[in-house]
Amino acid sequence: MNARSEGDSRRFSKLAAHMRRVALAAAVAVAVWAIAAKWPQVRIALGQMSLPALSAAAAASFVYVALTMMSWQAVIGIPLSAASRIFFVSQIAKYLPGGVWNFVAVGESARGYSISRRRSVSSLAVAVAISIVVGAMLALPCLLAAEDLRSRYWWLLAAVPLGVAVLWPSILNRCLNAALRLARREPLERPVAGRSILRSAFVSLLAWLAIGLQVYILLTALGMEAGAAGLARSIGGYALGWTAGFLVFFVPAGVGVREVALGAVLAGAVDVGSLVVVVITSRVLVTVADLVAGGLALAAGRGRPRKSGGGGHGEPGAPPASP
Repeated sequence: MNARSEGDSRRFSKLAAHMRRVALAAAVAVAVWAIAAKWPQVRIALGQMSLPALSAAAAASFVYVALTMMSWQAVIGIPLSAASRIFFVSQIAKYLPGGVWNFVAVGESARGYSISRRRSVSSLAVAVAISIVVGAMLALPCLLAAEDLRSRYWWLLAAVPLGVAVLWPSILNRCLNAALRLARREPLERPVAGRSILRSAFVSLLAWLAIGLQVYILLTALGMEAGAAGLARSIGGYALGWTAGFLVFFVPAGVGVREVALGAVLAGAVDVGSLVVVVITSRVLVTVADLVAGGLALAAGRGRPRKSGGGGHGEPGAPPASP
């Protein structure tokens, strides 16, 4: 009976591994298709921008993707090497329709490092919440400076203090444990620490600055006047567009919301056609960075022993192990 159970377990493990490979291949295919679908607009950008500008924008995209991973690593508190392999591979799944597959993927990827699903998934949820709040804060100057933006995105002004309140450690841990109870999971054994939230918020701020710099480089390459004001508008405009697009959940993937918000902030800086090219090129560069990072993480993870930074029972907010 024991031998039969072990055989069934091995077969189930093999089946699960095959299903993960199929899901990963499907996510890669969707991401590549997204790039191919936007290729006509990207070709316009390639024809209008210099190679140094495109190279700088691509570098900023890779920095942004790396900093996003480090923001999550600050919350989950595992070695950087393990965090990068888990995060970069799982992020490819976000290109699948549905908006939840990166959470599913991070839970599955982390299991190979003896990290429980509740730890990895709750950590990712906290990191995303931190990113939204930091992005909304960066968008505030744009909202306060333009009356038409305030009338359109007034609810974002209210979302900032609400988000800050939810991220307060005592409130955040209650919310996480309540969510785990609803999912019929055990509560967190160790609460999310305030210093982990602050570290993640700081790294998230750097990530926002990196993606804002990417947009600024693309815009100046298409004719926007260079300068500190343009950089600030690029950072704030992208943050406004991304957070509004993320929070407007009834619009699939924030389609149109980001373009409208960024266009309103940068009105007069470039023409509408150039702005559309910048938004599409920005997305394509980030998609390429995600795919490259995921591919490198898969290659680096082969043949290496998988161990967690703090054991299978640690929780988000645990002191991070040394990389």
